[in-house]
Amino acid sequence: MSKITIDESYRPTDDEPFMNERQREYFRRKLHQWKADIIRESSETLATLQSENENHPDLADRASSETDRAIELRARDRQRKLIAKIDAALARLEDGSYGYCEETGEPISLKRLEARPIATLSLEAQERHERNERVHRDD
Repeated sequence: MSKITIDESYRPTDDEPFMNERQREYFRRKLHQWKADIIRESSETLATLQSENENHPDLADRASSETDRAIELRARDRQRKLIAKIDAALARLEDGSYGYCEETGEPISLKRLEARPIATLSLEAQERHERNERVHRDD
């Protein structure tokens, strides 16, 4: 897989070349860990949902249980979509486009990537995109 080793205390800084091997390995690990955490949580939720499959004699209890289930399943669907975004970010790491804005080609700030490792737009491009969405939504 990867040939570079970084220690756990390493954090990317602006003092080093952007998206050098160490930074790519750092974000690769961060994305893989995030994905593993989501999958583990999903498995735990599935086990919980299966164990709570009892029939509630009380109508209110049954309704409450169904509502909880629906909320949980919606959350899992969002996480499934998040895993797809994580996989896309990992693919960008492999092809060398990770960390660069899809719109401008400029580097996405390390601070933004640290907060949102699946970001595909720089902060400026994201804000522009959101402003355009608001304008069109108001039409």
